[in-house]
Amino acid sequence: MRFADIKGNEAAVEVLRSMADSGRIPHAMLLYENQGCGALAIALAYLQRLCCEHPVNGDACGECPSCRQMAKLVHPDVHFVFPVAAGSVIKDDHPVSDMGIGAFRELFLRNPYFSEQELYDALGVEGKSGNISVYEAKNIINQLSLSAVAGGYKAVVMFLPERMNTQAANKLLKILEEPPAKTVFMLITQNPEDVMSTIFSRCQGLRILPFDRSQLVVSAYSEENAALWNPLCGALLKKDLYAALECADAIAALGSREKQKAFCNFASEQIRKAFLCDKGLEDIAYVTDGEAPVRGLSSRFCLKAVSSIDRASMLIGRNVSAKMVFTDLVNRLFVNL
Repeated sequence: MRFADIKGNEAAVEVLRSMADSGRIPHAMLLYENQGCGALAIALAYLQRLCCEHPVNGDACGECPSCRQMAKLVHPDVHFVFPVAAGSVIKDDHPVSDMGIGAFRELFLRNPYFSEQELYDALGVEGKSGNISVYEAKNIINQLSLSAVAGGYKAVVMFLPERMNTQAANKLLKILEEPPAKTVFMLITQNPEDVMSTIFSRCQGLRILPFDRSQLVVSAYSEENAALWNPLCGALLKKDLYAALECADAIAALGSREKQKAFCNFASEQIRKAFLCDKGLEDIAYVTDGEAPVRGLSSRFCLKAVSSIDRASMLIGRNVSAKMVFTDLVNRLFVNL
């Protein structure tokens, strides 16, 4: 992954390019993004540039041994950390990222813009979220105590540090603040407010902006979410509360909280598209083939609906009963329509 391969975010790429060219390399950076906006790909392009043996015009050459290793996510001095849990891929009672690195590599090479739920699917984790534990922190410290194999930079790429527990964070504080020479931490978060303040304060932040909506990668869960959203809209428009509540039960029955939050993101996006299409702004709604946004929704309803959906997503993230959350959401949508 080179800077030249990155979609959008020219300003962020230029900041990282300038750092690499000047040699002013922060020891820890926190890239924060909306889901699927490419922060992980940008972090890897930056590290490929740092490790490249023959950089050209501020970018990695893409041809040296280091670049070829980075392209396959097998560079010996770049270590990946991500939330894990026991599942069909990792069966250990104390799972760490190294145990699932094969599935992680395969997922990234197939789709660099994957979601947290797609990661759990790749790891065979069902019905629960992963975490970054103290065992992971010990593993990081052990790996960074060794000399760099290639003699250049060593790096830790941590995907979703908000999933780190307190014990792990406390164990990493010292090495994060004072890492060994030529050691770089790249943290990628989608919820910066959930990253522990002790970790956040030790990193230099960089915002990764959403794509132009015409470039958005279509989620693998769009069909599943549409199969829930369309009947719900139909029931609401017919003022059939019983059918709408049945839809709420179906949404609550989704296999994990990440899938439930993904549905909320999908529903919010559909409301946006419906609003824009109703105002004759199809050019910026970016409706994909096969989509048929609901027509006739008032501006007042759209505003209240998006607010209610965001509230539902927040409550799901706080482990409130999914059945209660989505029953309440449907009731709010029904009343405001």
